[in-house]
Amino acid sequence: MRSDQVSTPPRDLDRVRDTEGTVPPLTRIIRDALDRLRAFDRRRPRVWDAAVTGFWTVAAVLDYTSGGWRHTAHEDVTAPEFVVLLMSLGFSLPLLWRRTHPLAVVLLMTPISLVNVWTGAVVQASLLQLIPVFQIVLRSSFRTVGAAALLFVAPVLSGGFRIPSGWGQEVVSYVWGLVFVVLLGIAVRTRREYTETLVERAHRLERERDQQARLAAAAERTRIAREMHDIIGHNLSVITGLADGGAYAARKNPERAGQALEAIGTTSRQALSELRRLLGVLRDDHPDAERAPQPTLDELTPLIERVRRAGLPVDLELNGEGTARSLTPGRQLTVYRVIQEALTNTLKHATGPTSATVTLTYSPTHLDARITDTGTGAARTAETEEAPLAAQGIMGMRERAALYDGTLAAGPMPEDTGWQVQLRLPLEDTHQ
Repeated sequence: MRSDQVSTPPRDLDRVRDTEGTVPPLTRIIRDALDRLRAFDRRRPRVWDAAVTGFWTVAAVLDYTSGGWRHTAHEDVTAPEFVVLLMSLGFSLPLLWRRTHPLAVVLLMTPISLVNVWTGAVVQASLLQLIPVFQIVLRSSFRTVGAAALLFVAPVLSGGFRIPSGWGQEVVSYVWGLVFVVLLGIAVRTRREYTETLVERAHRLERERDQQARLAAAAERTRIAREMHDIIGHNLSVITGLADGGAYAARKNPERAGQALEAIGTTSRQALSELRRLLGVLRDDHPDAERAPQPTLDELTPLIERVRRAGLPVDLELNGEGTARSLTPGRQLTVYRVIQEALTNTLKHATGPTSATVTLTYSPTHLDARITDTGTGAARTAETEEAPLAAQGIMGMRERAALYDGTLAAGPMPEDTGWQVQLRLPLEDTHQ
């Protein structure tokens, strides 16, 4: 980026402030005019360079033709008039490259400045050297700025040996001009760097915001997929078990078949209600969607009852002094979903006469949940090998446990007498 270019984001920020009425009208008009001028310079830099060079060239030539240079020249001038004209052009025409090669322009003007001082002409166009010096201050290191300042002052200092009269006044004017230009360049450069830093910081914050939004969206998709898996997987497994049992009972006990159908209807309605609640929250055009709380351990007994109606005998054992209220809602949801997933896997994969036991053990620092069943058979191999689809439930349970610094282990019991899932979850304000 060239030193005289200004990035557009700060202007956009200024326009936002304009809408808030914080910028005075005159300031806004001036700033907009400067913005348009900078925009034109970015599109056609050579036009602006030529315009600046042409302006100072005309001013230098007018100073020569009107004889104005004689008012600043010494009495013992030794320079012919055509040399004065050449010096005026030598100080003004190189300004065309003041932004692309500022140090080269200063080097080119240095011998002309030396001739100017030694001949006693002291044309006013010699002060045009400050323009490329200003560009050097904007763009280069301070070492280069020091070199350019030395090239600017050296001819004037050496001129004291040639024309001692009035030497001090010239040195003072040159030095004060140099100091003013350097300080102005430093101020402009500092403001420009500060603006560029703000723009870069704004761009970085935008990138970070977008990344955080993508990460949040990915995490939300994972959470939704996990909830959908828990809701659909569990309820469909229960419905499947009830349907199989109802088909068997229909041939021998129609009354039991009717009970199975009623249980299927109840479970289906509950699953449909949960899905509507979950999907309703996700739809932006339904702000009044139902937002029922997530399940807690208080719903553990109804869960076990549904599984029992699906044909799986389940026992619930509570050990220890603690209660469900010692856990935060998020931890209660984790325990509930792990038990739900474990019992669902038992319904789907266990073969043979199967029963399950859910054991909750409270301690001062942890809750241990152990879900075991007596199911055996080759169908459990899918869980053991953790195939991509079959292992999704176990992976979801582990992710839930890890969310609260808990651990989860799942696998066959010793001597292949069944399957077990063990969850160890720290209580609130405790760490493993």
